[in-house]
Amino acid sequence: MASNLRINGPRLVSTLMELAAIGATPEGGCRRLALTEEDRLGRDWLVARMRGLGLDVRVDAVGNIVGILKGQQDGPAVILGSHIDTVGTGGRYDGALGVIAGLELLATLRDLGLQPKRDLALIAFTNEEGARFHPDMLGTVVWAGAMSAEEVYAERDAEGFVLGEELAKIGYRGAEKPGFLKAKAYLELHIEQGPVLEREGFGIGAVTGVQAITWLEFTFTGQPNHGGTTPMAYRKDAGLAAARVNLFAHEATQRIEGQLANMGVIRVEPGNVNVVPETVICALDLRNPDDALLAQAEAEIRAFALETAAQAGVGVAIRDLARFPAQPFDERLIARVEKAAMAQGHTVRRIVSGAGHDAQMMARLCPTAMIFVPSIGGLSHNPKEFSTEADIIAGANVLAEIAWEEVNA
Repeated sequence: MASNLRINGPRLVSTLMELAAIGATPEGGCRRLALTEEDRLGRDWLVARMRGLGLDVRVDAVGNIVGILKGQQDGPAVILGSHIDTVGTGGRYDGALGVIAGLELLATLRDLGLQPKRDLALIAFTNEEGARFHPDMLGTVVWAGAMSAEEVYAERDAEGFVLGEELAKIGYRGAEKPGFLKAKAYLELHIEQGPVLEREGFGIGAVTGVQAITWLEFTFTGQPNHGGTTPMAYRKDAGLAAARVNLFAHEATQRIEGQLANMGVIRVEPGNVNVVPETVICALDLRNPDDALLAQAEAEIRAFALETAAQAGVGVAIRDLARFPAQPFDERLIARVEKAAMAQGHTVRRIVSGAGHDAQMMARLCPTAMIFVPSIGGLSHNPKEFSTEADIIAGANVLAEIAWEEVNA
């Protein structure tokens, strides 16, 4: 039956666009920051859909939404999942595709009157993006036991709002203990968020794992002064120190194999064009498929930041925002993705994920695999993010075949 199981493609696309309308932006993207009103509306919509399919719907203490299709026997569940929160300038597909593909598979099983041998569950995890609260992948970090619910309740966003209070405000501070549902396997469909599959002509990516990620926050503290009357040699310029660290981090990507760097947050105070910056808070995203090489890059950047601050006569404080080691996925399931994709007539290649995903935390608990579909133009975290209907349907059918096989094994 597994090789013949196919989802309803048009319904998948329609449902995905229905969710995309919640938090839709004029540019054609989506803005559903975690624990905002838009996120609440998306959550309410998803819970209603799950209940409409007859699922047992539960919410845990950090707002992870779990819908369970009961199997014929007790035991660990096969879990499908991803997230529905977005970055501030997000698209329609990132995260949402994995959740909606899981929802569509469950709807297809209902249409066909099929009950799996064991439980099949769909989870929408909280705050995967980390765009509002740290760390990213927060829902799975707690689900996997790396942090407690109480620890993350105290997290604050950039405006000072407290996560635990915001979670309660939208009505999703649930009663279940995170991790309550034991997993036999975890499967996640996702857009690639990069250009490789499209440029190389592959329809499906069999993801081998997720590269290591470190986020660092630097706070440089100098002396504010008039930008027109203070000679350059007399300045204590926090902005200059931050700029030098940003440049050094990018130069490190040329020296260290596989290294990536991005300074995506720079906040300057007092923020006037003619005032030497007093304080600059900036966040640096460092990634590498190799843990040792990432550690090397981080050590070099930390040392350079201290040296640069001393030379500029400014203070510096460095704070860890997130830290995840490289995470390989299950070889048996990776091979199953390849086999299913080829059997369904798709070209497939193995690929390392450059972005972090809930799957990397779930891989600590159970055998895990991810399926990528092409991102047109390599765009993601962008309102123009796009994957074709043919590609997302193909990815959902590969997911369906593997999930049905795993849940009946």
